Amino acid sequence: QNVSVEVLDHLEHLALVDFRDAEGVERLQKAIQFADQLHEVNTDGVEPMDSVLEDRCLYLREDDVTEGNCTKELLENAKEKVEEYFVAPPGNIPLPKLGERETFLQGS
Repeated sequence: QNVSVEVLDHLEHLALVDFRDAEGVERLQKAIQFADQLHEVNTDGVEPMDSVLEDRCLYLREDDVTEGNCTKELLENAKEKVEEYFVAPPGNIPLPKLGERETFLQGS
């Protein structure tokens, strides 16, 4: 299934992912084909659900703290940090508008 430039641009902005090359676009198309299989399921008369467990009584457990005060150890896993906070990857920034950048599918 082909993906239009407009849809590709919209998905890039939603996911903050750049599908600039053929491999990225092909991977997206395969994901769409895989998800399209859901259209074959007959859902006539089936009410939407919030959860597959919505008809069960869910019991809460006691919230007993057994560990803690491990900020230093946790922050050792951070690639980048500021004070005592993780810093999001620099790739999580808005992409430029479609007309302001080159896109693999632009003009197709």
